[in-house]
Amino acid sequence: MTQPAQHATGDAPELTIDGAIATITLRRPGVANRLELADLDLMRGFVRDVNAMRGVLVLRIRALGKHFCAGFNIGSLADSGAGARFEGFVDELEAARPVTIAMINGGVYGGATDLALACDFRLGVPACQMFVPAARLGLLFYRGGLQRYVSRLGLNVAKKLLLGAATFDAQQMLECGFLDRVVDGEALQSEANLLSAELATMAPLALLGMKKHLNQIARGTLDAAQFARDVAQADASDDLREGSLAWQQKRRPVFTGN
Repeated sequence: MTQPAQHATGDAPELTIDGAIATITLRRPGVANRLELADLDLMRGFVRDVNAMRGVLVLRIRALGKHFCAGFNIGSLADSGAGARFEGFVDELEAARPVTIAMINGGVYGGATDLALACDFRLGVPACQMFVPAARLGLLFYRGGLQRYVSRLGLNVAKKLLLGAATFDAQQMLECGFLDRVVDGEALQSEANLLSAELATMAPLALLGMKKHLNQIARGTLDAAQFARDVAQADASDDLREGSLAWQQKRRPVFTGN
């Protein structure tokens, strides 16, 4: 497994595994958990590590302190290839095999808003706030991020946030669909634990197959042949038989991913 590294502004992101649930923790609260160039490769490695762990069904991203993430270090924006590396990481996060949850504990800014949009679920707290200063910095947001903004939030909201550089509070983030749920700050961890545990009880072939193909449909890249193969695999699975039997017996099914 990829190991976290040290950085002058704090600790690099860390990956932990607890059964079917993996968690990436952002650990630079002193700089609003901004991401450095080295973090992009590290976190990309985390996603690949988790993808290779068949038993992991849920991947969460959480942060220390009062901010979720301030996006990419603005001082590195001029570095050759930095934007492409950030886009590559977020695209890979969106395509991660497990179901992903962003635990948004406060401010989320710049490219970090897209990092959150790449996750399947986003839980927030009343102190949440989002803001994208790209137009004020002379930065044309990358293609994958624009696609996620439009497909997740709609064109009008995307224009308010990206062109108008509007600041949204937690209620606005909930109303526009950026957040799925807002809970008291003290309850964020327990709410994420409940959702993670529920997801981890689902049939893996159905759960992860639908996650993959829903994202492909949203991007207009559905592979019909691959979809048909995945449906056939799920239809022939022991898990489908177990699910049907458990339904008849009025008990919770025990899935194996086979």
